[in-house]
Order: sequence, then structure tokens, then C-alpha cells
Amino acid sequence: MDVCKTGITVLDRQLDGGIPAGSVVALVAPPESNAELLLYQLTASRQTFYLTTVRSAAAVRDALSMTKAPIGKPMVRELTSAEVLDQANRAISRLNEDLTLIIDPIDPIEQRESSRYVNFLNELQTHMQNTGGFAVLHCLQDDDHPSNRRLTLHAADIIFNLDMSVRGSQLINRLTIPKNRGGTAITDEIKLELVEEVAIDTSRDIA
Repeated sequence: MDVCKTGITVLDRQLDGGIPAGSVVALVAPPESNAELLLYQLTASRQTFYLTTVRSAAAVRDALSMTKAPIGKPMVRELTSAEVLDQANRAISRLNEDLTLIIDPIDPIEQRESSRYVNFLNELQTHMQNTGGFAVLHCLQDDDHPSNRRLTLHAADIIFNLDMSVRGSQLINRLTIPKNRGGTAITDEIKLELVEEVAIDTSRDIA
């Protein structure tokens, strides 16, 4: 099976070398978790097409330019139309290369009619399989998530859950991979530092 290296050592190790080509990945994380840093570092090892649905393209480029971690030079496109689902479909259909696709966040697209959203997910999976890349859908985790979120999680080949907790003045991020369709079950929890780059947090928890 062909795999696509993410460029993030800890993820590639957990996933037996990388993300299988053609996969759709759901990154589920609270808005305050700094999950964007993980997305930015995914651009380092592969050509990337970055669709932003909430922030402007200029804001994403500015954030990328201020990131101290190693990153690539993604093509950033802003989806601003009320018909964001159709706009995303058109953008994805033009991709004919082996690359990483990031949609940040997927929430506005998830708010569309369920039958149309299912078609979008099916077309996205087919396109990724045909081109040999992989897609990452950034899913904001809060109490008011879109009604189609369950469809996203069902369709995803891999799910990254990024949980954040606060202990004193320390922010603790833990990454789990509860779903890895077609791959080895992953039971280990990864404690991450998301400050300047994605790294393993080697500090010990104190009860």
C-alpha cells in the first residue's frame, strides 16, 4: 500500500510510515487547541492545497508566515460564497496531482443539506483515491457542531482526536487515533506540545 508521509515524525511512526494514499482524515479538535499548527506542518513534506472557509486567505498566509515550524508553500484559496459546498466541489475537481488537501474548517460545508453533503464526501473520496493524495478535514469540536458531523466521521478513513486540558498554567494536548480504517488499531495516546511546532511532550503528568 502506498503511503503519504505527513512530515510529522510522531504521526508517521504511529501510522506505519504515513497516511495511506487516497485517505480522508478528520481532525477533530476544540477551537482553542491550536490545531492549525498541526495543519500547517502537514504542508511541509508535500504540495498542499489549502481551502479556508472562515478566515480569509490573507489571514491564513499571514499565520503561515509567522509559523516557526517547518512548513511548505501551500496554495491557499478562500471559500466565501454562500454556496460553499459547490465552490469546494469545483475547487477539488480541478486537482489532478498527488497532493495534500486541507479544508479548514469543514464546519460551514457540513451545514448544507445532508444528501448534498453525502455526495460531496463521496466525490471527495473518489477524487483522493484517483489522484493518490490525502485530504484533511478540520472539524471544530464544540457543543454546537453541525448536524452532518456524524457523516464526516463515518466517511473518514482516519480520525485524529485532539483534546486539550489545562493544568495550572500548562496547556496539555493529547492526540488519539480512534479510527484507522484498513490499518493497525492504534491504542497509544500521544501527548503533544503545540507551541512553535508539533512535538512530543516528554514531561510527566503529576496527579
